[in-house]
Amino acid sequence: MWIGAIEFDLLLGDVHSLKEKRSVVRPLIAEVRRRFEVSVAEVGHLDLHRRALVGAAACAADAGHVVEVIDHLERLVAARPETELLSARRRLFNTDDE
Repeated sequence: MWIGAIEFDLLLGDVHSLKEKRSVVRPLIAEVRRRFEVSVAEVGHLDLHRRALVGAAACAADAGHVVEVIDHLERLVAARPETELLSARRRLFNTDDE
């Protein structure tokens, strides 16, 4: 089994409070979850209103499929006009690597 994880460091646009941050991050997480059926959550920068760290993970029988899903996720997040993608960090695991 292959597991792929990606972490997005996002700069949020015109956001001035944590409440406004939620109104940007929640729809992003919901769209990623709905379109790709992956695990996704806000995982960092929880106390900063203009930054968000969002992580997503997918698993599949072959590495190629996992990489393809992670590529699509990155393109979707990068295309969102209300956020700026500062960085994306990827990791790929194989359960046979133990």
